[in-house]
Amino acid sequence: MIRVAFATTEGETINEHFGRCGTFSIYEIGAQGYAFVHTRVFANGRDKTVEDTKGMGHIHDEVVEDKVESLSDCKILYITEIGGPSAARLVKRSIMPVKVKSEVKIEAILKDLLERIKTSPPPWLRKVLQSSL
Repeated sequence: MIRVAFATTEGETINEHFGRCGTFSIYEIGAQGYAFVHTRVFANGRDKTVEDTKGMGHIHDEVVEDKVESLSDCKILYITEIGGPSAARLVKRSIMPVKVKSEVKIEAILKDLLERIKTSPPPWLRKVLQSSL
């Protein structure tokens, strides 16, 4: 089983940018299926701590690093947008950031991931699955 995080404002749709996202829905998924684990809350609404420190160098970096650390048990993170430095931080922690082009239902992504895991996962997903063994 691997953990997957979804940037969401209401728990059903991937609809938020990594930095400003206040809540992430966390699921576990494996060949047998998937299950909701919990909602990880960074803020009610937008994460003002990240937003308000943007451009403040080291202070902002620490705030973003704390968020990445809090998500480090997840192997995949779905978002609508993410900055290059934040994406690099995630990858460094072996978390695969995946941008969706438009808002999409979490359930649809989970069903697609499950099908890919069961049939033939693309190279990036195969790497994630192997790293969780």
